[in-house]
This record gives sequence, structure tokens and C-alpha cells, in this order.
Amino acid sequence: MIAGFAELLERLAFTPQRKRKLAHLVQFFATRPDPERGLALAALTGDLELRSVTPSMLREMVRARVDADLFAISYDFVGDLAETIALIWPGQGAESDATLPDLVAELQVTKKADLPARIATRLDQMRPTERHAYLKLATGGLRVGVSARLARQALAEFGAIDLAEVEEIWHGLTPPYTALFAWAEGGEKPVSAARAPFRPVMLSTPTDLDALRPLDPKTCIAEWKWDGIRVQAVAEAGTRKLYSRTGDDISAAFPDIIAAMEFEGALDGELLVRRGDQVAPFNDLQTRLGRKTVSRKMLDSHPAALRLYDVLLWDGADLRDQPLSRRRAVLERATARLDPARMDLSPLLPFDDWDALAALRADPPEAVIEGLMIKHRDSPYLAGRIKGHWFKWKRDPMLVDAVLLYAQRGHGKRSGYYSDFTFGLWDGDQLVPVGKAYFGFTDAELRDLDRFVRNNTVDRYGPVRAVAPTRVVEVAFEGLNRSTRHKSGVAMRFPRISRLRDDKPASQADRLDTLRALLP
Repeated sequence: MIAGFAELLERLAFTPQRKRKLAHLVQFFATRPDPERGLALAALTGDLELRSVTPSMLREMVRARVDADLFAISYDFVGDLAETIALIWPGQGAESDATLPDLVAELQVTKKADLPARIATRLDQMRPTERHAYLKLATGGLRVGVSARLARQALAEFGAIDLAEVEEIWHGLTPPYTALFAWAEGGEKPVSAARAPFRPVMLSTPTDLDALRPLDPKTCIAEWKWDGIRVQAVAEAGTRKLYSRTGDDISAAFPDIIAAMEFEGALDGELLVRRGDQVAPFNDLQTRLGRKTVSRKMLDSHPAALRLYDVLLWDGADLRDQPLSRRRAVLERATARLDPARMDLSPLLPFDDWDALAALRADPPEAVIEGLMIKHRDSPYLAGRIKGHWFKWKRDPMLVDAVLLYAQRGHGKRSGYYSDFTFGLWDGDQLVPVGKAYFGFTDAELRDLDRFVRNNTVDRYGPVRAVAPTRVVEVAFEGLNRSTRHKSGVAMRFPRISRLRDDKPASQADRLDTLRALLP
């Protein structure tokens, strides 16, 4: 029955602690049969392929059953489309006898034109909690605070197997993962059908000068942290793949990189747009991300390149258990064989002590540098975020004081709060929107901001509320680029509300010229 999956999603959504989420998942895997548990795992990891059920399709479907104004008001209050429909759908139904495999198969084979009627029939047969789970399944937006890696970790804990082993074969397996669960219960390890598979990447932990001082600088190397995306380039047995750090295959968007992968092995690096020696801002790279095809014009105007950090495999040898110093020597020799226009070596920075490195961090040679990476020379290549081996020392964020202008309800556990904020700066005597922020504040600050929005709304535009321009917030962001899409002419990188400035009147918020002066 779908009731089991619905109960799992509800428990995950209302459980903030990571360990308890893992416990809920392990219990589900232990008590549910195949293929239900495998399909649930695929839904959580985003690997379940269904017919496209869009929000617009669902809105049209529900308006045929419910007064449009009532639905609009309810959606504005609840903030989550699936939850709103589950609650407002007429009738209470009964516990559905449809199983998760039944519903998945149905969503996979039903023609798109027939989906609204098919979904409506299913909703008639379900209770609200089941409706909610079914709609989340259909749209693919579970929003229960479980990442794909956390779901795979739960499987590893269920079977007492190594997460790294699970992740290495993951891309060669398909839902409902029957062989994977058989392995977790003591059977044979599945043989991955993937060629050029993804290997879990090694991640770093944040640090600062005080945390570095106890370390011997002679035992570490340092290099720039570039503002691109971390990728893994794998070429094995004639197959070439480019993966994001989470294991998503992004090869189609970067055929220029694929063409340059004339090697046998797996390399770790930063994907950038690079014109000659000049690294372009992240926005240039973003225009290519997520594309299924790339035009010749874009290949010429936004040429991609890899700045290589590490090597996992080379010429048939697995180097991950070797110390970084040895892997670096192999990487230097390997890079000499590659096209320098597409792949170059991340240079090491000279420093004798941490104060010298701090001086380099304070004055990087290019604006697109995010900070520093610091790595122990003897560290093996370990999957995940392992403390004590690799560190990231990011540049201090840029800061502006801005005025709140608009607010919208959040989603998931924030659906009852106004948590998505648009803020602006002064341009002459007008406030001009310059960005949006969804995080950075504490739970107490969120409640404070939500109360401010409710008490100071001056206009409404659908789900968006305009507020009296009196509240100042400090906005932190990692970078700034020119943008023709925004009225302000600028786009912030990772903006977040870092502080509520109740000590400052709106008239003293920063000006747009101040922000533009920060452009590289």
C-alpha cells in the first residue's frame, strides 16, 4: 500500500535530526518488500523516471474540482502545492489499496494527455496523507530533507556495507535495485553495468587562521579555490563521462571537454569557462550548465576548461590509497599529455607559514577566486567530507545593508512562514531590487521576519507580498557579476541574510553605486 511510503515521507519531513532520518529509512528498508523499497529509494535519490507531472497541470486539475479563489487563498496560506491539493481535494476517500509499484508503473505508462484524469481518480480513492505522498511522487519534489547521498547511506547502514562501495556501482544500477537490496541482505555484490563510472569525491571542511595555526605548514600544500563547479572526468575502455560532484552526468553540456579526454583514468578538478589565461565569472559557466545540447556559437563564446586538482585512477592503476604527494606527481606527468587549452594543472602556492598564506588569501590575483584549498601532503583520496585532511579557507563574504521589499512563503517545513525575501538598494531616491535570499537567518529570526511581513504588508501580487520599505538586513554574498537580466545590472552569487539591522533606518541602507563598485 502507498500508506507505508506516505508514513515514511511524513516521518522524514518532521524529523530534523540526520541520525533519526537514517533510522527511519533503515527501518523502512527492513520492513518493506521488493520492489517497493527500491522504488522509494529511487524516488528519494531522484533516479525514478516518470511522466512529466507539472505544477501547471496539477493547478488546472484542481481548479476543475475546487473554487479557484478558494484554492488560490489556500495555496498562499499553505505554501506547498502538493500539500494544498491533498488537503483541499473534495472527500476523504479511504485507505488506498494501490501499492507504490502500481502507482509508479501507472505514472510511467499513462499518456501525458490522460494524466490529469488518472491522477484525479487516484486522489478520489486516497486519504489526505496518501494524496500528499502520491503527488510528491508524481512531481518528483519530495522535499523531506533527504539528499541522494543520505538515502544511499541509509541503504549502506541497512546492509552494513561501505557507502563508498555503494556509490561506486550506483550509476550502473537501475530501479528498483533488487540486486542491491539482495547484496545488503547478505547476497552477492552486484556487478555495475556502467562504463566509466563515477567515484565518490573527496570533500573539504571549512577552516580559518586560528584553526590552522596548530598545523605544521610544511605538511600541507595550498592552491586557489576557483569559482566553478567541482567535476570528475572519467575515461575508461573507450567511454568518456563528465560528472558533477554529486554524480550527475553532465557530459552532454560539455562536448569540448569530452573531446579532450584522451586518457585512461579518472581526474578531479574544477570546471570553468576559460578564455586563454582568463577565467570567466561563474555566470558564464552557468549558461552552459543543464543543457542537453550546446551550439557551436556557445562553444566558441563560452569555452570550457578543467583546472585539475587530483587523480584517482591513471593508466589502469587505482591511486586513491596513495598519499597526495604521490598522486600530485602522477597528475603533473599526466597533465603534460593533455590539451592545455582544455585541461591545466592547478598551481601550488608558495608559503612558509600561515600568516604568509593569509596574505595571499587577502589579495588573490583574480576576482573569480573564492579562497584557498589546503591539503595534507600524506592524505589518501577518501570519499566524502573527512575531517582533518582537506580544508577550505574561503574569502570573507561581501556585505551590503539592504531594505526588504517583497516576501513569499517558503516550501516544505517553511511553508507556514514568509521566508523568501527580495531586497533592494537606493538608486537616487528609489529602492531598486538587487537580489533574493532564502537562508542565512536563525529560526528565531525567521519568525521575526515572518511577523514583520504579516504586520507590514502594503500590497499583494498573487503569492507575493510587498512590504513597507522600513526593515534593513545585512546581506552577505560570495561574488558579483554584471547581468542584463536584472534591472539593477548586477547578480549576486549565493546571497543570504546574515544579520537583521534593526539599529539602522532604511534611509541609511547602501546605495546601488556601492554595490556596482564591487564588480570585478
